Amino acid sequence: MSRISRALLSVSDKTGLLAFAQVLAHAGVELVSTGGTAKALREGGLKVIELGDYTGFPEMLDGRVKTLHPKVHGGLLYIRNNPTHEASVKAHAIQPIDLVVVNLYPFVQTISKPNVQLHEAIENIDIGGPSMLRSAAKNHDSVTVVTDPADYAEVSEQIKLHGATTKELRKKLAAKVFAQTAAYDAAIASYLANAFHAETVTAEPLPPTLSIACPKAQTLRYGENPHQKAALYGQFHDYFKQLHGKELSYNNILDLTSAANLIFEFQTDKPTLAILKHTNPCGVGQGTTLREAWDKAFATDTQAPFGGIIAVNQSLDLKCAEAISEIFSEVIIAPSFHPDALALLQKKKNLRLIQCIRNPLSDGMPEIRSVGAKSFLSQERDLRIITSADIKIVTQRKPSPSELEAMLFGWKVVKHVKSNAIVYVASDRTLGVGAGQMSRVDSSRIAVWKAGEAKLDLKGSVVCSDAFFPFPDGLIAAANAGASAAIQPGGSVKDSEVIAAADERGLAMAFTGIRHFKH
Repeated sequence: MSRISRALLSVSDKTGLLAFAQVLAHAGVELVSTGGTAKALREGGLKVIELGDYTGFPEMLDGRVKTLHPKVHGGLLYIRNNPTHEASVKAHAIQPIDLVVVNLYPFVQTISKPNVQLHEAIENIDIGGPSMLRSAAKNHDSVTVVTDPADYAEVSEQIKLHGATTKELRKKLAAKVFAQTAAYDAAIASYLANAFHAETVTAEPLPPTLSIACPKAQTLRYGENPHQKAALYGQFHDYFKQLHGKELSYNNILDLTSAANLIFEFQTDKPTLAILKHTNPCGVGQGTTLREAWDKAFATDTQAPFGGIIAVNQSLDLKCAEAISEIFSEVIIAPSFHPDALALLQKKKNLRLIQCIRNPLSDGMPEIRSVGAKSFLSQERDLRIITSADIKIVTQRKPSPSELEAMLFGWKVVKHVKSNAIVYVASDRTLGVGAGQMSRVDSSRIAVWKAGEAKLDLKGSVVCSDAFFPFPDGLIAAANAGASAAIQPGGSVKDSEVIAAADERGLAMAFTGIRHFKH
């Protein structure tokens, strides 16, 4: 190991900086720095060489150019003990820089601010920082590069012991740098693609290049099954805060995000509660209180909720918490928890309590899926919400006010049920849910069976279908089960036959003109 003789420090995050720099100074390392970093080190009593004095070239263009200089990058990149390289740096009076400590401009934090302007985002695109990091990381055989204050302790310990770092540590730090700069560039590419697209009327809704690079948020115990490794990436914890319970699993995260997406459909509605299992709603209810909403949601299916996910659209109170606590649930999601409800639920060590800080779909990010073969699918999220003005009544009989209310309620729910999806509803609750079947008739049969198991009467209910009824048989089955009205997209070549079947049975039927396939 070659001793570290010179370090270049330029950081925006000064956490732990002074203590780390003191270790370097004690080891005899010459400190070169810029602007605010140099000032902080001097105030800490350390001797620092200004970068402009080191390079002989002043900072210029409002700080846009200060580290882009051959004495910086030559000192980082030249291969030690390579005769040609050694001759070149000697000829140009370039000295080695053995350690780089750099944070990048806070681009992601800047664009996360509300109403941020494009020019502000662009000014927070770091040029010199990534260049120095990449130069140092490329030459990790000789150069140590630190971009995360969390690594100061390990680097400090090795310098205290040896005056240098091991190659193993330099490799680890170099890999971390390239991961960070890749994520940084991806964030810039994604932001600018969306920003520039928004300026162009004829722009494609999705950018021509998909950039995905997210930091690991946490390693998960396993994936969908115990033999699969898994991890969570990105800014999940900016949206969801865990208040209690053991670590979230891969399946918990899939389920709770599905539950949050559903409950935000009812964000401004009266008290609403949803119960989900394996990302499918198995009961949704509304009432004057969350306890009343719970009773209606749970009544839809009294078996499936065990081990399920519960989401509410209002602060969870004690009465509702007492009812929920009578069964085993995996996760409860709420915008907040009353202190007495939180105290009660925290007695259950296996129950995870999650505060949903903000709508997970509010960032406008597209939905992305890996399909293998180094390929991804990307689509705009299905955020379409309909009102009574959007639907078209296609039958002779018009829906009653309560039927219309049930249509709009059920349409919000069926959107979150895996296709083929059939949901029977009243105006304030689900009555039967049929999800994910190969035939729409099969989904309807399951929904009817589920209602029967729960001893719920479907007479006068509204049947909701996520896609059109391709034949009259699905609608006839719903009518035979007791449905008095239906809501569906329409658009089948057999629409006229389906409408005729509804008219023959006195059903009111609405077409939405939009479907909600969910695979």
